Amino acid sequence: MFAIAALTALFQLASFILPALAAPAWDVTPINPAAIPLAVRSPYLSAWLPQGGGTALNAAWPTFWNGNIVGWAGYAKVDGTAYTWMGVPAVPNTKTTPATQKSFQARFSMTATQSIFVMSAGPVDLTITFLSPVEPGDFVNQSLPLSYYSVSAASTDGKSHSVQVYADISAEWNTGTVSLGVTWNTTAQSVISHQVALANQVPFNELGDRIQQGSVFHSTLNTKGTTFQTGEDIAVRAQFINSGALTNGQDTAFRAVSDRWPVFAFAHDFGAVSAATAPFVLSLAHVRDPALQYVAADGTTEQRSSFFWTKYADFADAISAFLGDYANAVVRANAFDAKLQADAGKISADYASLVPLSVRQTLGAIEITAAKKSDGSLDASDVKTFMKEISSSGDVNTVDVIFPSWPLFLYTNPEIGKQLLLPLLAYQASGLYPNKYSVHDLGSHYPNATGHNDGKDQAMPVEESGNMVIMALSHAQTANDQSLLKTYFSLLDQWTQFLITDSLIPADQLSTDDFAGSLANQTNLAIKGIVGIKAMSKIAALTGDNDRATKYSSMADSYVQQWKTLATSADGKHLTLSYGNSDSWGLAYNLYADKLLGTNAFPQDVYDLQTEWYNGQAKPFGVQLDTRHTYTKSDWQIWTAGIMSATQVRDMFVSSVLKYAGDGATNQPLPDLYDAINGTEVPGSGHARPVVGGHFALVRTQ
Repeated sequence: MFAIAALTALFQLASFILPALAAPAWDVTPINPAAIPLAVRSPYLSAWLPQGGGTALNAAWPTFWNGNIVGWAGYAKVDGTAYTWMGVPAVPNTKTTPATQKSFQARFSMTATQSIFVMSAGPVDLTITFLSPVEPGDFVNQSLPLSYYSVSAASTDGKSHSVQVYADISAEWNTGTVSLGVTWNTTAQSVISHQVALANQVPFNELGDRIQQGSVFHSTLNTKGTTFQTGEDIAVRAQFINSGALTNGQDTAFRAVSDRWPVFAFAHDFGAVSAATAPFVLSLAHVRDPALQYVAADGTTEQRSSFFWTKYADFADAISAFLGDYANAVVRANAFDAKLQADAGKISADYASLVPLSVRQTLGAIEITAAKKSDGSLDASDVKTFMKEISSSGDVNTVDVIFPSWPLFLYTNPEIGKQLLLPLLAYQASGLYPNKYSVHDLGSHYPNATGHNDGKDQAMPVEESGNMVIMALSHAQTANDQSLLKTYFSLLDQWTQFLITDSLIPADQLSTDDFAGSLANQTNLAIKGIVGIKAMSKIAALTGDNDRATKYSSMADSYVQQWKTLATSADGKHLTLSYGNSDSWGLAYNLYADKLLGTNAFPQDVYDLQTEWYNGQAKPFGVQLDTRHTYTKSDWQIWTAGIMSATQVRDMFVSSVLKYAGDGATNQPLPDLYDAINGTEVPGSGHARPVVGGHFALVRTQ
């Protein structure tokens, strides 16, 4: 989770309100998000258009999630006039005109899978669609580190026009350290593919959050009218601007990323355009093998590969199949978008506008993997999923990052949630981890899931133990699959013993909100522990241990009665942040687990009490996390919305988070920690984090 040191000081920097930003000059449906996902498929294939108050596709360079530029340029020629439709390239001694962005349109409000721009290039409209597939039910497709983008053209004046389009990427897609050397190669068969790689690779090693391993691929089908070229940026771009086509030539002078900026380009001639053309489809990939190293039960380290390798022996075959499947992929994407819109729309229009923002950001933090057999082949039955704690620390499978993102996995495919828990459960069942409570994460930096055999991970005893028990039961209930409960019953029960000891009156310790510091007697943390005990009673009942089920259920019920006395303010108007401090309060988001699991540990009057209290506490951008600061978290606000007994209070939380998501005060992929008064991101708190999957909390309890 967040680093604690200096965060309070950094927060003070966010106490000002940013100057009002002008509304974008194009149509937006329904909001302009902080950053628009363009190609977001994995921790290392993650390209965004910074937005803030409104930035056209051709008014800034796309960036990696951490702000590094990823060179990505687009031109079009219409009747001999050159227009820029993407990026901000500058080519000496040429003349180009910026295309005019008419709309950033999002089908079904803000689509979960696609970002669509319409750019006017004189008498022709260009429609540029960025599609990052969301197919959690198909592990091969979901694990493919490939993303589409396409360009189509249509006349707007009823006349026919000559149209050619161009796109390139730079070697910045491989690394944010532009002094590093790269090599490349182009193959031109049924698919034309540029492959770019670092000259000196270091497996399992990041530099500035960019993996120093693997290759980037920029590809398209080898269709009539398509040409390609590699070389210095200004030379290749000038070739297209001047002639409308590329030379099919390759630059073989391998060099550093910033040495004459090598780019890898395609052009396509649409010919005479009147009606809308079929799209010119391209793909981008970042692939490596092996993907990750994981500590095995015997203490050795196993290397794991992305799951798609169980189907494709050659990545060229994967690219070919991916490009050939574009039309079907669009159909599947539209179906997913429509279902999510319908489900979220049952809550509210604002909610239907918010949750799609979370999908690519959350799924872009995970990788589905398979293990290798002794003969080197992949074992498709040994599936484990790993999550990078993007931007806040880089840890692997952080339990209290999986936990807030959990509702999205329950909605899309609970099997992926199971696969996120499996490596954590298997590691701790091996006995390699010495502490009796749950581990915080599987490794201090992605992609190294090498455990904490010294037991010196960040200690969150009640937090992580409660999270694991709750998620294990939640998966079993949603998927009707008790395999985790039966296989790891003793481990789950071990953690429950700890909850029994330390939940009713929690010792001074960290919760998931570790940026706020440790605290004794946390009311909300006690809720988690008590729900965890009640959850274990249900786990025991499901697995046939009725005596234990009865014992734990009675114990949780007893704890609730004592907790109510300890946790209620002296005036009886609200729950406190910590026992005995009647002036304190916070978001009691852990009650959401009680609703999700149907454990019914806490009586309705607790929910009614908090509903009435929060109704009077709203700031311009929501309800603060607790009384220590004015910051709040978007995920926990939506979890809290899920426990409200009044619709208008639930909707207040939703509308506040949506207002923040489109307020123009940041241009980073949606940060989850922000100031509830002025809607600004808390500096140093992280962005692009998968915890925004928690925005799905309401579609899990409707």
